[in-house]
Amino acid sequence: FFPPGFQVAPETKAVMKWLRSIPFVLSASLHGGELVVTYPYDYSRHPMEEKMFSPTPDEKVFKMLAKAYADAHPVISDRSELRCGGNFVKRGGIINGAEWYSFTGGMADFNYLHTNCFEVTVEVGCEKFPLEEELFTIWHENKGALLNYMEMIHRGIKGIVSDKFGNPIKNARISVRGIQHDITTGN
Repeated sequence: FFPPGFQVAPETKAVMKWLRSIPFVLSASLHGGELVVTYPYDYSRHPMEEKMFSPTPDEKVFKMLAKAYADAHPVISDRSELRCGGNFVKRGGIINGAEWYSFTGGMADFNYLHTNCFEVTVEVGCEKFPLEEELFTIWHENKGALLNYMEMIHRGIKGIVSDKFGNPIKNARISVRGIQHDITTGN
């Protein structure tokens, strides 16, 4: 996942271990500096190419998840192109991460490739480092969108994989025809 010679910080290793130990299925990473929701892949399949669309096998699901957040956000869903994030209006406030800018080692890509967790990145505001007095407004702009996104956990296939005696099967692989990305059951 990381380029050769790349040193992984102890904190990063701890988060990776944690993500593999608990069967999370949905997450969001909150950033600042723009108003847009990005989804994997964040790293282009062609590392020499910048701003190249790089979809996962679950492109439709990721677009649905990103739209759930963007459509519920009062500013991201605003159709004005003259505001911060306005250059994403024609895209519905969402974009494939690698199409915006490609980078390696992102958490959303790691989660998709190495866990069952689908993660989007939410750029929550125009300021990279907002002032303390701006945080209350940013929270209120994002609260409903976060709740709407969290409700997406109830979409899709869910249930218990069990043997003929009704015992749950740990680490069973689940495949969906037409999507080349399997997931496994939890403990």
